[in-house]
Amino acid sequence: MKQDSSGTLLKDRVEKWRQRQAPLKQRKKAFTTSSGINIEALYTPVDVEALDYIADSGFPGEYPFTRGIQPLMYRSRLWTMRQYAGFGDARKTNQRFKLLLDAGQTGLSVAFDLPTQMGYDSDEAAARGEVGRVGVAIDTLKDMEALFDAIPLDRVSTSMTINATSAILLAMYMAVADRQGVPHDRLTGTVQNDILKEYIARGTYIFPVEPSMRITTDIFSYCRSRLPNFNTISISGYHIREAGADAVQELAFTFADAIEYVKSGIKAGLDIDEFAPRLSFFFGVHNNLIEEIAKFRAARRIWAGIMKRRFNAKDPKSMMLRFHTQTCGSTLTAQQHDNNVVRVTIQALAAVLGGTQSLHTNSKDEALALPTESSVRLALRTQQIIAHESGIADFVDPFAGSYAVETMTGEIEKRVTIYLERIEGAGGAIKWIQNGTFKNEIEDSAYRYQQSIEEKENIVVGVNEYREQDDGVADILRVDPEVEKLQIQRLDETRTNRDSRAVDSTLKGLKCAADSGENLMPHIYDAVKAYASIGEITGVLKKAFGEYR
Repeated sequence: MKQDSSGTLLKDRVEKWRQRQAPLKQRKKAFTTSSGINIEALYTPVDVEALDYIADSGFPGEYPFTRGIQPLMYRSRLWTMRQYAGFGDARKTNQRFKLLLDAGQTGLSVAFDLPTQMGYDSDEAAARGEVGRVGVAIDTLKDMEALFDAIPLDRVSTSMTINATSAILLAMYMAVADRQGVPHDRLTGTVQNDILKEYIARGTYIFPVEPSMRITTDIFSYCRSRLPNFNTISISGYHIREAGADAVQELAFTFADAIEYVKSGIKAGLDIDEFAPRLSFFFGVHNNLIEEIAKFRAARRIWAGIMKRRFNAKDPKSMMLRFHTQTCGSTLTAQQHDNNVVRVTIQALAAVLGGTQSLHTNSKDEALALPTESSVRLALRTQQIIAHESGIADFVDPFAGSYAVETMTGEIEKRVTIYLERIEGAGGAIKWIQNGTFKNEIEDSAYRYQQSIEEKENIVVGVNEYREQDDGVADILRVDPEVEKLQIQRLDETRTNRDSRAVDSTLKGLKCAADSGENLMPHIYDAVKAYASIGEITGVLKKAFGEYR
């Protein structure tokens, strides 16, 4: 039997077992993952007999990186614990940053308010009522200086979730480093800079697609020697997932965007191995533990193959999928919000078992409001307990070899590949953006999921089952309405005290660069150092590029 355990005898035994179980009643008509992948009752060596260990799994730190991008993974260094934070003005957010760092957080992650994301100054009509509401308000370098006051930028890694105005915020970050005396080559972190997913899933775009892609590649070019340790893009599947995509779509649509960025970088004259090692990714993680672990393993294998076979990358670092993970806000419930602690723990486990490099755990009250200090501390403690008490971090890819996980990894890879072939056959991601196909696919997926909740095919505890009369509303964080007024006052003071001629000169230089095709980053850097505002800089670029409608 041992000699034939993966051959005919085993297949016969498996088939007989399935026939014996066939009459038994099951609690659901069908068992599937969020991506519609069928879940078998039993997985055996028969399901993975086509798996080539060396070609498909390999070893951690080696191509195709299925088992992780570092040889020893968390045995040598834990993932970066990077809690997303930002609300009100820069001073309040600075206090939250310091609280998190004191609690053991190992990296900062900045949430900006909508006006900042959209390129509006806080005193513009379009910003009214939104200043400091869902992130920190940043108008000028003065705000950025206050945001990182007494936080040494050479000793902390910072991630900035910003896209349409990413060049401006990155320039401000560099200018703060100047004030601290920190050389730019000592800066570590990530700027999201993923504009394509804004057209697909979020909507905080400003310019048409082509000039937006130009800004992205200008950042690549400018930073390749100046910020060698900074990730110049974080290609985001998280927001695509939050908009309603399933796990397969999350990977497929993210990689379709990533392919466009790589093509754009090459078209701009960059060598693939010059900029590809600084590409990073950002994924969401949902509640289906096995599917999510398999998703991350499949993602590394898919990306390694794309970079090696399609783009002929030679540097192994160009083939490594490095990613940050955030537990998904769309899975949190306002009802019985304490249950969200359990959901977030499951999701964080999946991210760690899947080999993430960086992790944000949502707070239990985020379905109600921005998180309170106590809830954000608990979210961070969740990561720390997983890291130091669960024992999981002592193993490298512990689910490798699981018949179920290996089968799921292969199935996700196959389905993502089919999607990528469809997108490429239709002309690529930009074509799918322009004709609305991405939106249609995501909306269909979101509808199917909502239907499964309403029909109770999927149970959400406290929502469609196990409900209670009074969930009780927790104490929630409320942004002081005075924040907007005070922010506008500070902006007025900055405009009064700055050198207006220097501002005008740098903005004229920026306009000339925008018209001529010159790299925009040096001119944006000069403008922010002169204390030009986000709205003023964006206004110049709107005149040159127009707006996306």
